[in-house]
Amino acid sequence: MCVDLPEHVRAGIGRRNLIAGLGIGAAGLALTACEPTSVDPAQADQIDHRQFGPPPQAGSKTKLVLLGTAGGPTLFPGNQSAGIASALAVGDRYYLIDAGHGVLSQLRKAKLGPHHEAAQDGPLDVLGGIFLTHLHSDHTVDLSNVLVTGIYNGLQSVSRIPVWGPGNRRRLPPLFGQGPAPAPINPANPTPGTQEMMDLLVQMFATDLNDRLFDNRKPAPAQLWEARDVPVPEEYLADPNGAPAPDMEPFTFYEDDRVKVSAILVNHAPVFPALAYRFDTEDGSVVFSGDTARCANLVRLAQDADVLVHEVIDEDWAAGLFPSPRSEAEEGLYRHLIQAHTLKTEVGAIAAEANVGTLVLSHLVPVIQPEAVWAECAKGFDGRMVVGRDLDVIDVSS
Repeated sequence: MCVDLPEHVRAGIGRRNLIAGLGIGAAGLALTACEPTSVDPAQADQIDHRQFGPPPQAGSKTKLVLLGTAGGPTLFPGNQSAGIASALAVGDRYYLIDAGHGVLSQLRKAKLGPHHEAAQDGPLDVLGGIFLTHLHSDHTVDLSNVLVTGIYNGLQSVSRIPVWGPGNRRRLPPLFGQGPAPAPINPANPTPGTQEMMDLLVQMFATDLNDRLFDNRKPAPAQLWEARDVPVPEEYLADPNGAPAPDMEPFTFYEDDRVKVSAILVNHAPVFPALAYRFDTEDGSVVFSGDTARCANLVRLAQDADVLVHEVIDEDWAAGLFPSPRSEAEEGLYRHLIQAHTLKTEVGAIAAEANVGTLVLSHLVPVIQPEAVWAECAKGFDGRMVVGRDLDVIDVSS
C-alpha cells in the first residue's frame, strides 16, 4: 500500500533527503505515489487535532506543548514543521524534552513563560530543566542555541538548571554492511555521553562565551546549567550492542517541587542508551517515548499515564523508499528503518496495553503525510488520539 502526497512534494523529495537525518544512507530514489490510504471513518473520528492553542499558563496547571513534531531531517521540500521538541508546562515553569531544529524560536512562538517585549527577557527565565531522550542530532541540534544564545533570551536569569541525558555508550556500534571499518571520529572517546558532550560544547563556544563574560558581563555556563548523565543501573549497560534493550523496571532520577521524572531504556538500536521519560505532576502524568521500536519497557513506564507522546513511522512510506525487488544492502537499510521505530499499525496497541488516556503522535516520519495516513494509528486503541502538529497545546489532567 502506498500513500498520497501533494504534487510539489512528490516532485521534490528523494529518499536521500528524507532519511539522511535518520542515520542511514542510500542512493536517491523518488517516492512512489499510489492510491490514498483508506481510513475507517470510526478511526478518523478518534483524531483530535488542534493547532495554536491558548498559552500554557492559561487554564489547567499542567499542559503539554508540542514545539516541533518532525522526525529526522527537517530541511526538505514541503516540510514546514520544526524538529522534534516538546515542553511540559507546570504552572509558570516548563521542562524541555529534546531540542530539535528551531526549538528556541518555537519556545517564543509558544509564549512559554512571561512573554516580555524586550529580547533579553524570556522565554528561558522559567525553564526548569532539559531532558534529552538520546543523542541523535535531530534531538540535540539546537541545544547549543538554547544554552549559548539563550543568555539573551532569559537564560541569564536561571541558576544551574539540570540538563539530563544518556551517558557514554562505551563502545562503538557494530559495523553495517561489507568492507573495512572506517576510522572512528574522536577515537579516544568516540561515544561521549551528555555530560561530556556539554563540556565539549562549552569548549567549542569558548571564544563567544569568553566575550560574553568579559565584555558583556554575562554569567559563566557553570552558573547557568549543570549537565548530568541519567543514572541507568549499571547491570543494564553491560552490552550496548545487545538488542532489544534489556527488560527492566522504571527508575526515578529527578524530582523537584513540580515534577517527578522516571526513565527506562527503549529500543532504538544501534543507538544506546536511548531513553523514555515519565513526568508525574499533581495534575497527571505524561510519558515521552523518545525514538523506539515497539518495546515492553515503554509499556511499563507508561502504564496508566494520562498522556503518552509516542513516535511513529509510516511503514508504507518506508517501503516506497525501497521498492521490491531490493538489493541486499537496500533490504538491510529498509529493515533498519522500520525496526528502529514504531510502525503506525503498532502504536495504537501499545497505547491500549499501557492503558493511557490520550495518545499523542509526534516525531512523525515523514511529518508531511496527511492526517488520513496517521488515522491508522488509532487501531486497537479506544482512547483519544491526537495527531501532533507544531505548537499544539494539550491539557494534562487525571
